[in-house]
Amino acid sequence: MAVKLGTNPIAWSNDDMPELGGETPLETCLAEAALAGFKGIEKGGKFPNDAAAVQTALDRHGLELISGWFSGELLGRGIEAEIEALRPHLELLKACGSKVVIWAETSGTVQGKRQVPVADRPVMPEGDWPDYLRKIAKLADWMAANGLPMAFHHHMGTVIEKAHEIDRLLSGTPETVGLLYDTGHLTFAGEDPVAVATRWAKRINHVHAKDVRRDVMRRVHAERLSFLDAVVEGVYTVPGDGMIDFVAALGPVAGAGYSGWIVCEAEQDPKKAHPLTYARKGHATLVDTAKRLGLELA
Repeated sequence: MAVKLGTNPIAWSNDDMPELGGETPLETCLAEAALAGFKGIEKGGKFPNDAAAVQTALDRHGLELISGWFSGELLGRGIEAEIEALRPHLELLKACGSKVVIWAETSGTVQGKRQVPVADRPVMPEGDWPDYLRKIAKLADWMAANGLPMAFHHHMGTVIEKAHEIDRLLSGTPETVGLLYDTGHLTFAGEDPVAVATRWAKRINHVHAKDVRRDVMRRVHAERLSFLDAVVEGVYTVPGDGMIDFVAALGPVAGAGYSGWIVCEAEQDPKKAHPLTYARKGHATLVDTAKRLGLELA
């Protein structure tokens, strides 16, 4: 089965920290993403929110819209309210040909709070799990019925960050709850991406391939830095520039017959990490990884 290589605007312009690349036009991001060799890109904050306008912008550069992040708050609101909040985003992605919705539980998250250590993230109370699993299953069923399955994004600073939380989420829900497998977030969380991918390869319906700088990660944990400070310090980088073995990390995914997107995604300060230079490096690493795993590239 063929996979496609894509990227995310966050290397050029960070939605959570506008001071990182805030001056960079969307056109620059799209042009350089295509120049680096990527076939598609995920939606970012500088994209228009009209499907026709999104498609026009992408068509100028021969890119596809892969998907787009949605900040879910199912813990703090009912299913109907979540559906109504999500519906316009889902419809835009669907109109542009995307195949999944990137959905993350951001109730209480500290990922955007620069004064809060990422270690002080919220932890879901034991008593909340049963109801949450029921709600997330219903939401994912609705998404699947409306043509775009859920790709649940485990994320640093949120209630679903650790491997045991991913295990509990997926073991307690139907297959409509797909997993966005993010190598960088798992590594930063102190987990083994290979082990998670091996357990849940059949549920993985989207992949974010980002690398981690070991020295920065250790300092973030030791000094109790926030997630945003970790990003500024350079905890993340593109595949081939950090500590992760991507042949090992993507091996279980390839072995399960994955045929979706592999997205090179690494939020960095563009003044420290030239976006096009790093995009090319990440793309080259993923092309080599795909060849070594016997993955056909579309």
